[in-house]
Amino acid sequence: MRVLVGCEYSGVVRDAFLSRGHDAISCDLLPTERPGPHYQGDISEMLSEPFDLAIFHPPCTYLCVSGIHWNNRGRGWEETEKALDFVRLLMGANIPRIALENPVSIISSKIRKPDQIIQPHQFGHDASKSTSLWLKNLPKLRPTENVPPRMVNGKPRWANQTDGGQNKLAPSEDRWKLRSTTYQGIAEAIAMQWGGDTGRQAAKKGETFR
Repeated sequence: MRVLVGCEYSGVVRDAFLSRGHDAISCDLLPTERPGPHYQGDISEMLSEPFDLAIFHPPCTYLCVSGIHWNNRGRGWEETEKALDFVRLLMGANIPRIALENPVSIISSKIRKPDQIIQPHQFGHDASKSTSLWLKNLPKLRPTENVPPRMVNGKPRWANQTDGGQNKLAPSEDRWKLRSTTYQGIAEAIAMQWGGDTGRQAAKKGETFR
């Protein structure tokens, strides 16, 4: 398949598809952090190309519920409205199968509710991070490996959380990058369940592809 991974600079999802023999390319305003097919520029310039599948990761700065309260404290809603229009552009792209991911955000109330909410601890990572998925002609992701939490006063906590439930990641210039990068286990599930294995991975393992 021809796969477009939009708003991704890390290359994590792109490379998961490439490793399974698909023709995948990432696109972002930032350069790719891993060598590989990447278009550095505006994603809208790629939407008219003939892709079979698109995975979109629109920036969540002006969309996530945790930051919306700043709109009523001087920031205003203009940037949020622009971000929502961008989401509508991606969702409406003329691509047969589309997945759009974001943290818990106002996309749910302003556009539509997500089709699924997943957690990295469902895909082999000792971590908690609610991620919403809006799907077009795609099945829901099936969990691949559940990682149990530690219990603190009767509440579940994973390794990236303090006992109080806050994220442990310290403030830094690249904190937003670290927070937005797709977990490898989720990327692998996306590529396998929505793309399948064309035979490259099976050949490496000496298996017969069917």
